[in-house]
Amino acid sequence: MERSVIAAAPVEQSVDAVFVLQALPTPDVAQQSARAGAAAYRLLTGDHPNEAAIDDDFSFDRHVLASILAVAAMESGAVAERAGLAAADLADLMAHWFPAARALGVAWHAEAVKVDDEEVAMVRDLLLAQRSSDGETGRFLAAMIARRAIEPNHLWEDLGLRDRSELTRLLARHFGPLAARNTGNMRWKRFFYRMLCESDGFVMCTTPVCTECRDFELCFGDESGESRMAERRREAAQNAVFSMPAVSLAQAAE
Repeated sequence: MERSVIAAAPVEQSVDAVFVLQALPTPDVAQQSARAGAAAYRLLTGDHPNEAAIDDDFSFDRHVLASILAVAAMESGAVAERAGLAAADLADLMAHWFPAARALGVAWHAEAVKVDDEEVAMVRDLLLAQRSSDGETGRFLAAMIARRAIEPNHLWEDLGLRDRSELTRLLARHFGPLAARNTGNMRWKRFFYRMLCESDGFVMCTTPVCTECRDFELCFGDESGESRMAERRREAAQNAVFSMPAVSLAQAAE
C-alpha cells in the first residue's frame, strides 16, 4: 500500500506535496512515521530510499540530503528545525538540489525557525573547520549533522542513512581531515565530543589505553541495525498483525 500511494505522486513542481503527505492513511504512529519519511524522500528524489543509487558523488550527496530531510519529516515538530537549517539555507538547499519538489520546500520553509543551541553550534563549528569540499553543500551538512547529533540514536540512524558506511563516506568526503583522525573507528558522536574536549585542553578519558577502559563498548560498540524508516515499517507491520481479529489471526496461521 505504501509503495502504491507514494508512486502515485510524481516529482514535479505541480505536486501538492503537503496534500500527499497528509492524505496518506495512518492507522498508527509507526506507520504514519514510516510513510511520511518514505513519501518525503520519494517527493525529493523520485526514488524509494531503499532503491537509491549512490555510485557517484552527486547522487550520494543528493541521497544524504534527502535522507536527513526525510527523517526529520518522520518526527514531530518543524522539519526545518529538526534538520538544523535556517529558513534561507533551507530555501537555497531546496532550490539547488530539489527544485522539482517546490511544494514540499515551501511548506518546510514556512516552518523554518532559528534555534541557537550551544552544543549544536560547537559540533557545527568543529565540522566547518575541517571541511574538505567546496560549495555550500558542506556548510549545509555541517549544520544538519550537528543538529541531528543531539538525537538519541546512532548518528547514521538519526541522519536517516541506510547504514554506518554511508555516514563514514559522508564525513570522509566533506570533512576529510576530521574523519581521518578517527583511526580507531570510534563511534562518530563520541568522536566529535572527544575532539571538542581535546581542542579545549581537556582529557576525555582517564584510561590511557582504550582496550583497558570499562566504557570501551560505549565508544567502539557495534553500530549495525535497521535504518529508521525500515524500523518504523517493521513496527507498523507488527502492529497490524497484533491488531487483527482473532479469526483473521487463525486464518493467517493456516
